[in-house]
Amino acid sequence: MVQNNIDDIIKQQLDYTLDNTNFSSLGKLYHGKVRDNYILDDKRIIIATDRLSAFDRVITTIPFKGQMLNQISSFWFEKTKDIVKNHIIEIPDPNVSIVHQCESIPIEIIIRAYLTGTSWRNYQKGLPTSGKMPPKGMKKNQILDDIFVTPSTKAESGHDIYISRDEIINQNLVDKKIYDQMEDAAIKLFKFGQEYCKKQGLILVDTKYEFGMKNGKLMVIDEIHTQDSSRFWILDTYQEKFDNNEEPEILDKEIFREWLMNTYPDIFPNIKPEKQIPPISEDIKIELAKRYMKSYEKITGVEFRPIVSNIKERIEENLKKINLI
Repeated sequence: MVQNNIDDIIKQQLDYTLDNTNFSSLGKLYHGKVRDNYILDDKRIIIATDRLSAFDRVITTIPFKGQMLNQISSFWFEKTKDIVKNHIIEIPDPNVSIVHQCESIPIEIIIRAYLTGTSWRNYQKGLPTSGKMPPKGMKKNQILDDIFVTPSTKAESGHDIYISRDEIINQNLVDKKIYDQMEDAAIKLFKFGQEYCKKQGLILVDTKYEFGMKNGKLMVIDEIHTQDSSRFWILDTYQEKFDNNEEPEILDKEIFREWLMNTYPDIFPNIKPEKQIPPISEDIKIELAKRYMKSYEKITGVEFRPIVSNIKERIEENLKKINLI
């Protein structure tokens, strides 16, 4: 597919992005930042919308984003199901996952292999992240001697708060035995992701994992190794760019965060909850959609073929086929 054609398709799909859903017969509806969740008995139906969040706010929608994230998550869940149990039951539509309803654990496990993002911004201020402080003299985007585990609280709205392992256990946020299982599972998943991405010419820079309990068993939930939950850099160009103090070639939504901070420096990154979201250009939406597509293809090895369509109607048709609506 030629470049101009991809740009045209993405631009056309701007009119059909999936902003939200309201399938009342699916069960009790809960709107997450980018996913609509329906609770139906002991199952949860998760619909990945095209909403894009940054700095803990939903900012805009990106064409085909929900489909790509749901499909990449299902790809990784299948690859890692023998490492850690996950909540997936069925994928009836490119944007939909039917999963086990779990008791969510209110802590995210964030794994970092490089000094970048929040940890870099804290490092510049002389502040630790989740109680972890890298050695002195490090540069932005430098590889860490060992991976950092930097857990955070999981806020339904507003900012997540980085918190140390000891604080989590001392405050009884998570039982020590369960927390240790979470951390062990997250490290195993991350190391698997690192090795797999390396074979695909990518660096898995950092990522976050969410967990839940089902019948006393720990499960990884939500998403795994997507462009929303992870940073990806191009492997071949990383070292040269790092040596030249240049930014790595990125395939995640970090480019969007940077665009927001550069375009609206008085608003981002510390956007106030009551602040209205400023206009978002079509160009950055199209560019981000293309980067999502590129990382989708590099990770899965499968070409992403975007089709201009009404996503909500397609979802409804596919849910009717399995008698959910």
